[in-house]
Amino acid sequence: MWREISRIGKKLVDSGLVESHFGNISVRVGNRMVITRSGSALDEIGEDSVVEVRLDGTCALDIIASSETIVHRAIYKNTHALAIVHAHCPFAVVMSLLAHEDSVRPADSEGQYFLGNIPIVRGGIGSEELAANMSQALASHKAAILYSHGTFAIGRVLDEAYVLTTQVEHSCKIRYWYDLATKTQAPVTP
Repeated sequence: MWREISRIGKKLVDSGLVESHFGNISVRVGNRMVITRSGSALDEIGEDSVVEVRLDGTCALDIIASSETIVHRAIYKNTHALAIVHAHCPFAVVMSLLAHEDSVRPADSEGQYFLGNIPIVRGGIGSEELAANMSQALASHKAAILYSHGTFAIGRVLDEAYVLTTQVEHSCKIRYWYDLATKTQAPVTP
């Protein structure tokens, strides 16, 4: 399992969706989850960079697991997710800061089709509030943006959660550039 997490971690860093030591990845295995350890470099994941923790409550290994373990646990309990990717996508963060609504509306057709409106969720990092809010948002969406912090995407496998992460970032880039262009572009007269 750690090899799959490592593969996705490298892809996230290589594509600029996260800096090496930010973000986390998990996979559900029955009533447990394998999750990256706190402070792990996502582009250097090894067998000792992940930890297996319970889903039905806290356990002793939570102390070395990702600071977002509580959020992953709530998502697994309240959705059909089998894999979660949390990344610090730069354009998604920017769009959450600029948004005047509680979601980002993709301007691109792929974003509209695959994501619909992308919810912006609030809550402190690794908090019960965030766990409740994010798991609620992901019960009806494939991905969501954590205000000023990054994205969470779910899937049946890690590749699906990764692709959704890339789609959110792509749609946020397009939305940002579109909004910028329409605000600075001189009106076209016939």
